Amino acid sequence: MRLRIFAGLALALIASISASQAQDFPNRALRLVVAFPAGGPTDFVARLLADRLKSILGQSVLVENKSGANAAIGADYVAKSEPDGYTLFFTTISAVVMNPHLRADLPYDPVRDFAPVTRLVLTKEVLVVNAKSPIKSVKEMVDLAKEKTGGMPMFSTGVGSLPHLALELFQQSAGVKVVHVPYRGAAPAVTDLLGGQIVGGFLDLPVVMPQIIGGNLRALGTASAKRDEVLPDVPTLDEQGYPEVYADNWYALFAPARTPAPVIAKLNAAFKIALTDPEVSRKLLAAGAVPAPTTPEELGDILKADFARWGRIIRQRNIKTTE
Repeated sequence: MRLRIFAGLALALIASISASQAQDFPNRALRLVVAFPAGGPTDFVARLLADRLKSILGQSVLVENKSGANAAIGADYVAKSEPDGYTLFFTTISAVVMNPHLRADLPYDPVRDFAPVTRLVLTKEVLVVNAKSPIKSVKEMVDLAKEKTGGMPMFSTGVGSLPHLALELFQQSAGVKVVHVPYRGAAPAVTDLLGGQIVGGFLDLPVVMPQIIGGNLRALGTASAKRDEVLPDVPTLDEQGYPEVYADNWYALFAPARTPAPVIAKLNAAFKIALTDPEVSRKLLAAGAVPAPTTPEELGDILKADFARWGRIIRQRNIKTTE
């Protein structure tokens, strides 16, 4: 009985401390840990939001790039940080959905070690070729692939990456064989694509948006259930007769597990204000990213659903990585 009383008092004390911490949160600078290199699309979105959040929260919001190991380094760093809301994980789908199915040695668990804050933006995977390529449609690409003995070489940004998984779904839907050419990230893949060394592949729209607008790359279709509002003239693969090639990416914000709920609520509200700011929204859309804030609970549901779906696909396709 006495133990139960002590336990109840302890829980009440913890709750009161958490509430008082949340009341004056934030009272110092926050850190957004981006699990990808500076200069990329994830970094761009993080810095754009950080600038707007300063006036919303009344504190500086610093962006720190901790890239490597397909975002695992940044994820592990935040998972082991103090659960006070001052160190946050700014990531794409890969670190919290794909990595656990690809690596048995991950030092973190995406469900156990993180508290969802909000989804930030949605981005589409787009199938692209060099603008000088004779391939003008997905059908022409499929016809060419069927003519290639041994399969047509197509790139991705790495084994188990979302572009790789989109490619796996595409070849299954189209009934063709492709030779997977994994690159170490998007930059070298785009360089070789522009140089004509590789036929084509899937990439996040924000990665290739400038090249598409500049007329250097041709977008053949999007790997999604509906057209992207940023590129409304580009049909989905579904529309072109290649169903079930759905590989939407999202950027999201997570805090360390056990971050007080009132702090999570404050962060969620602040990021929603930033994402719905007209100027921020305009810049995001111009870059190929669609603002898509959620509640923490909604992000948790999205994480669980995508975790199950992509885990099943990775197992079915026997995709493994040693990185």
